[in-house]
Amino acid sequence: MNADTFAFVADLVGRRSAIRLDPGKEYLVESRIGPLARARGLDVDGYVRALRAGAGEADIVAVVEAMTTNETSWLRDVAPFAALRSHVLPLLRQTAGGAERLRIWSAACSTGQEPYSILMALSDGLEPPPPVEVVATDLNEQVLERARTGEYSQLEVNRGLPAPMLVRHFDRAGAHWRVRADLRARVTFRRHNLLDPPPPGPFDLVFCRNVLIYFDLPTKRAVLDRIARSLRPGGFLVLGAAETTLGVHDGFERVEAGRAVLHRPLPSGLGGPVTGSLPARQALKPLVPAFAAPQPVAGRALPTPTSAPTQRGL
Repeated sequence: MNADTFAFVADLVGRRSAIRLDPGKEYLVESRIGPLARARGLDVDGYVRALRAGAGEADIVAVVEAMTTNETSWLRDVAPFAALRSHVLPLLRQTAGGAERLRIWSAACSTGQEPYSILMALSDGLEPPPPVEVVATDLNEQVLERARTGEYSQLEVNRGLPAPMLVRHFDRAGAHWRVRADLRARVTFRRHNLLDPPPPGPFDLVFCRNVLIYFDLPTKRAVLDRIARSLRPGGFLVLGAAETTLGVHDGFERVEAGRAVLHRPLPSGLGGPVTGSLPARQALKPLVPAFAAPQPVAGRALPTPTSAPTQRGL
């Protein structure tokens, strides 16, 4: 693959998805675009020359989708799911102003393991299960089609899914497993680019994990700003374990919830994103017992509550 081919693909993917392809990633372009090129009987250079000569929108979408990373698993980094049950849900029930149901946005959801994990964690963790609506989005329509079916191979369900959850929430489908209809009905999958305005909100909780790491700083700020505006007052953002709002967007405060670290937009009364240190806030009242013992983490903490509804382990 020559330098012009790489430069064209890097520019196209950057403009369409904000994913950075820095020099040295030629091997990645070759491996991801190669199957598209071979399907046309071309090598990568020839395929890209054909694109440049007159690509249709479907061809451009295919290239961008091929360059997205769709790594995922069940209950990935389990701490946020434990915190959702033991800390976040009780607090949202207290602050959501009597909302009939919780609305959750699972951004960059890939093949659907995250939104289904959210629903399973809530269904198994509290009695009675809370009414929840999940909007799950991704840039890649192909992975969304798989997510909508809710069907997974044995290898896929072995990646992080506890056997009791598999038995409770899946049915056999030949050699595969399929998420039961009642769970699938509570998730709306839709194509969405994080560079665009967010899905219709507001949301009580946004999961946007392991995607900001692919963006440059201005894009991270823009995405976080859109997410902040899509959250209800008192709502939370869940980022990946290696991601943070610190030094990126000053409109969030960092909050401990058991072993998880969450991010909460500052009150709208402050006039939106601000710079400088975070203002002092009153400690939150104890609500329910922690799913796991809190670990020391820098930042503000949700309290370790003292009483709880019936809970079962993940």
